[in-house]
Amino acid sequence: MGIYLSTPKTEKFSEDGQNGWVRYGLSSMQGWRATMEDAHAACTDLDDSTSFFGVYDGHGGKVVAKFCAKYLHQQVLKHETYSAGDIGTSVQKAFFRMDEMMRGQRGWRELAVLGDKINKFTGMIEGLIWSPRSGDGNDQVDEWAFEEGPHSDFSGPTSGCTACVAVVRNNQLVVANAGDSRCVISRNGQAYNLSRDHKPDLEAERERILKAGGFIHAGRVNGSLNLSRAIGDMEFKQNKFLPAEKQIVTANPDINTVELCDDDDFMVLACDGIWDCMSSQQLVDFVREQLNAESKLSAVCERVLDRCLAPSTAGGEGCDNMTMILVQFKKTSQSSSSDAAAEEKSSTSDQTETESKPADTESSLEV
Repeated sequence: MGIYLSTPKTEKFSEDGQNGWVRYGLSSMQGWRATMEDAHAACTDLDDSTSFFGVYDGHGGKVVAKFCAKYLHQQVLKHETYSAGDIGTSVQKAFFRMDEMMRGQRGWRELAVLGDKINKFTGMIEGLIWSPRSGDGNDQVDEWAFEEGPHSDFSGPTSGCTACVAVVRNNQLVVANAGDSRCVISRNGQAYNLSRDHKPDLEAERERILKAGGFIHAGRVNGSLNLSRAIGDMEFKQNKFLPAEKQIVTANPDINTVELCDDDDFMVLACDGIWDCMSSQQLVDFVREQLNAESKLSAVCERVLDRCLAPSTAGGEGCDNMTMILVQFKKTSQSSSSDAAAEEKSSTSDQTETESKPADTESSLEV
């Protein structure tokens, strides 16, 4: 089987949810690809004042993306800096923690369980044989205890994934990105990129790759990987003399913190299967147009996926897996806190759309 199917799989996984300050819709579709390697996480209540959203685009397999979707937001919550209010640092540490957790016997077993049926069975059997046994098993899971076993020296997966996550707490938005998935916010109809696509030809990326002993050929790291930051891909992280953030490929995310205002309509997190087909501004314009007639956010995401899907595999664009999360901000700061709370309870969203001219160029928003 090649990388493409003879006909695309257009069945979609879609979901909607909300709380007092945001509502979201998401959709994912395998498309023309032979396998589905995207994963996602949407947690409106990471704690009582915080929401978490993440898109993970796998390459070389699906297991790292699925691993991150299962564990990354949990590690954000557990890091000591999170309780101190430093969301950016806790998210950054969670990215690095994914690489640490995927090593050794426990890492191998967890990846096996998330993999294909044969590996899943083997991983479950080894879990019964090798996992620590004690009365406080839950504590050992939380601590990610080391396990003895035949894969204790497992150095981590050779496959990997991009990670683009957004954490919303009150009026603060923290975006972390490693790879070429992207987060974009619509502010009065203008698209602002809240993340940067990490490609090997960027000057800072090229410099790190070369200093770590790697090379770039045909726009790819060591001639194989077409992005320069990712979780997993342990073959590119073997320089024992360099810290994790200076390896050929690093999981180190760019962190962007933005103060939300009443001009902010919504944000989109999506894998490159979307951005290969639409610019940030084109997507914002399309979403705004759809929101005029459609209130179900997952339905808007589905229409984006259908629009991006290529009619054939001849061109390449529109043939990738596609995942998109659309998050709408509920407006509360225009009134008193008590009035805002009442409005939140009585309406799923008090947002209205306004006409605006599309910008000629895309912008990056850093606050």
